[in-house]
Amino acid sequence: MSVFHFKEFVVNQENCPMKINTDGVLLGALCDVQQAKSICDIGTGTGVIALMLAQRNHQSKIDALDIDYRAVDTASVNFQNSLFHERLAAHHHSFIEFFEMHPSNRYDLIVSNPPFFLNALKSPHHQTNLAKHTDEFFFIDLLRVASTHLHKHGSLEIIVPLEISLLLEHLANDYYLHLERKIVVKSFQDKEAFRHILKFQKNPSVELQTEVFTIYEKEGEHSLQYRSALKNFFTIF
Repeated sequence: MSVFHFKEFVVNQENCPMKINTDGVLLGALCDVQQAKSICDIGTGTGVIALMLAQRNHQSKIDALDIDYRAVDTASVNFQNSLFHERLAAHHHSFIEFFEMHPSNRYDLIVSNPPFFLNALKSPHHQTNLAKHTDEFFFIDLLRVASTHLHKHGSLEIIVPLEISLLLEHLANDYYLHLERKIVVKSFQDKEAFRHILKFQKNPSVELQTEVFTIYEKEGEHSLQYRSALKNFFTIF
């Protein structure tokens, strides 16, 4: 499906190498955006996370970054066609380039659904590689940028597989970032987790909070958790 209709916006993903996926919509629905007036979405793809956050917080202004020009073109059109277009801007830069160009930028929230096939066999298609593959230096740079460009009480929220979650938890303290919340994502209650949504803060206010989020109640039936999280976005709920 090249055009995805949400309740308050439409996402055309036809020319974008990274399509809408479960990781992105979960991060868009579950990350803590209540106090975030300034947001940076790293690796925006279609722009769906930025659009979800703009819907959830009507005071937010969002810079959406992507290294792939087709993703930026796609996100830009999706932004312009939304009710939130005045608060959204897409930029064709890597996040390192962007912050080198804007060294004084500070955000309440930096959010990312990043490339995650760490040291995996790469696709022969260059654009797919850009969208899906990375190495640990990406995450080191992400932590460094977050440490520098978050406001005093700002946070970094990211959805990753478990092995990358362990890497981030190990490295975060080196950049004065502290894990405040971990959402353990499972397909079914009796299955192993396959993703973590991590919230790192510069100045944590509480001890680490861990919660479990289950997508399906049973085969073909979404859980009440999932329905509650996505009811303001998906037309099927």
